[in-house]
Amino acid sequence: MYLALSIFHLLVTVGLILIVLLQSGKGADIGAAFGGGSSQTVFGGRGAATFLSKVTSALAILFMLTSLSLTVMVSQRRGASVVGEDGPRPAPSTPAQTAPAPSDSKAPSGPEAPKK
Repeated sequence: MYLALSIFHLLVTVGLILIVLLQSGKGADIGAAFGGGSSQTVFGGRGAATFLSKVTSALAILFMLTSLSLTVMVSQRRGASVVGEDGPRPAPSTPAQTAPAPSDSKAPSGPEAPKK
């Protein structure tokens, strides 16, 4: 159900973007968007503004409803959180073991003055 609603939400989002981009500004003609020379031939005299306004309103309402539905569905899921409830666990602290120094090495054991 969650996946189907997510896909539907994505389709509504793309549709809303396209419908908003199709709408003309106050000074522009929608027929010009399709390459038409006349401004009133695509959707009729005043039909374009009311048709696109109604579709925009319907898609906006669907977008809000799907957003709220997805939010409620995610909040009801238990155990599917990305963030753990316990928080980060510290690494177990084990004392560092040092290796015993070799007894017959020729390396100096302390600082020595350089020989001249």
